[in-house]
Amino acid sequence: MPLGQRAGDKSDSRYCGVEVLDFPAGEGLPAVLNHSLASAFDFILAPLVDPNYRPTPGAVLPVSASDLVLGPAQWSNHVVGKISEWIDLDAEDEQLRLDSELTLKQEIAWASHLSLQACVLPAPRRSSCGNYARVVNQILQGLTNMHLWLRLPLEKSEPMDDDLDKNEMVDSWELWNSFRLLCDHSSQLCVALDISSTLPSINSLGRWFGEPVRAAILQTNAFLTNGRGYPCLSKQHQRLLTGFFNHYVQVILSGRSNHNVPPVSEGVLLGDENHTEDAPVRHALSPYLDYTAYLYRRMDPLPEQERFEINYRDFLQSPLQPLMDNLEAQTYETFEKDVVKYTQYQRAVAKVLVDRVPDDAVSTTRTVLMVVGAGRGPLVRASLQAAEETGRKLKVYAVEKNPNAVITLHSLIKLEGWESMVTVISSDMRCWDAPEKADILVSELLGSFGDNELSPECLDGAQRFLKPDGISIPSSYTSFIQPITASKLHNDIKAHKDIAHFETAYVVKLHRIATLAPPQQVFTFTHPNFSPNASNQRYTKLQFEMPPDMGSCLVHGFAGYFDSVLYKDVHLGIEPNTATPNMFSWFPIFFPLRKPIYVPDGSPIEVHFWRCCAPTKVWYEWAVTTPTPSPIHNSNGRSYWVGL
Repeated sequence: MPLGQRAGDKSDSRYCGVEVLDFPAGEGLPAVLNHSLASAFDFILAPLVDPNYRPTPGAVLPVSASDLVLGPAQWSNHVVGKISEWIDLDAEDEQLRLDSELTLKQEIAWASHLSLQACVLPAPRRSSCGNYARVVNQILQGLTNMHLWLRLPLEKSEPMDDDLDKNEMVDSWELWNSFRLLCDHSSQLCVALDISSTLPSINSLGRWFGEPVRAAILQTNAFLTNGRGYPCLSKQHQRLLTGFFNHYVQVILSGRSNHNVPPVSEGVLLGDENHTEDAPVRHALSPYLDYTAYLYRRMDPLPEQERFEINYRDFLQSPLQPLMDNLEAQTYETFEKDVVKYTQYQRAVAKVLVDRVPDDAVSTTRTVLMVVGAGRGPLVRASLQAAEETGRKLKVYAVEKNPNAVITLHSLIKLEGWESMVTVISSDMRCWDAPEKADILVSELLGSFGDNELSPECLDGAQRFLKPDGISIPSSYTSFIQPITASKLHNDIKAHKDIAHFETAYVVKLHRIATLAPPQQVFTFTHPNFSPNASNQRYTKLQFEMPPDMGSCLVHGFAGYFDSVLYKDVHLGIEPNTATPNMFSWFPIFFPLRKPIYVPDGSPIEVHFWRCCAPTKVWYEWAVTTPTPSPIHNSNGRSYWVGL
């Protein structure tokens, strides 16, 4: 039974499991499973093989239960296998090492036979785990559907622990990073984190949100006791669990009950006074499940915008090529639904009209406004509404190169009765000869990175028909980047098995990521730009400092955003610190790295970005130089470019 209902959430984080601590020999497994399911747990984490087993010639694997005691759907949906914890593949004892390898392969083979969705691997016993990773990597090559979850304690020694020798510093993320690098970022290798009573710093915990964490194994010793004697969690644990719920992580409760909550039968819980003494008894960890479900249920419902975007989370999309390609009706319709964006444009136009036309000149002054890239008319509508709101007269030219959108524009103008105010121009703004100069130039040519849909080139070509004192909306825009951990995005790109996909910038609704440092400005463009030596080529070098208590991290690429000044104090953007609320027209952009960069604790990361221009195309190049150099990505626009 799921933890509860949360509007819009269809992820696995709704489900909670329980770890079986004692080996359920004989017919014990079905009874344990049925008791757990009856107690509202959704699945069990159970040992598959007798922990006392050691391989001997001719011995039959002493499994916990025959595959016949449960149906295929029960094995697949309600059991996660737990590999024997005695296994030590990096032991100095050769016999133990060989026994461990054989047993691990036998248990995984049995789990595959049962069609389990996942198995939990025991934590490495030492920091050097090369042989363990080699054997797991071998196994991963032969798996099709099953995932392996590497169990790790969620711990990190803090720098203020002066009594700790540098070599004794513990950081479970380092262990995970070594293991997954040895396994070449396998998409079927995931993490199960053991959460106990103490937690690392918030910045240290944040790294895990970009990793493939599938389960949070919540130990009963992590719980406190409230005033009524029931289990509860500290504020820090609550925040962590809420973060995991938001990142599709399932909770598994583990340990012995530490709270003297009287075990009551289901009849008592349901208010049935006629219950019998032999009614099923609640699971010992039910109070912990109740509290976990309470934390889940009290989360805020997903906002409407998030529900709209949920199917796009971590889905890589190629950016639009609006100059080369004509947009389809469906694309226009999606963008036109963004009420917030057009409200901001309307505010900006209204402010310009009030500034340019004094109240005493309203009746005698008609402002010329040109919408360049008018699409199907939403900016035309916003501009006319601004004129009506301010009582100013407006003459509008709607310039659009897409002949299909022009048809819609003509229909809209006839339908709304705007024939006397709006003139439709079917032309590329860069080629059109305007019959008069404009007071205001309005455009929505911005991409996720600001200039990545060639707004600078388009507006430079269009500004020739703007009056010397004319206003461009937007008046400026700035791009931003920040380093991120994004294991899922890296694996999705890696699946293409070529360099070109690692040298392409993607539009993506970022979700399962860890942001490693605050965003910094990259390129800024201002309009109109009447400088005689104006160039849209750009280069910048940025240095990011990681939080001192975060620890080491792995950078898979850079998230890109933009912020735009439409006019004066009216802005529009997706940069996280200043993002326009409830606007969905733009997702961030992602610049991947061909090989993830390991950033040691205390080291900065230095990145170089270029915006390059040629007669027929514009492209970006990027490279990391510190702490270790990366190749220059997308040299000469060989993999990704935007056509002029």
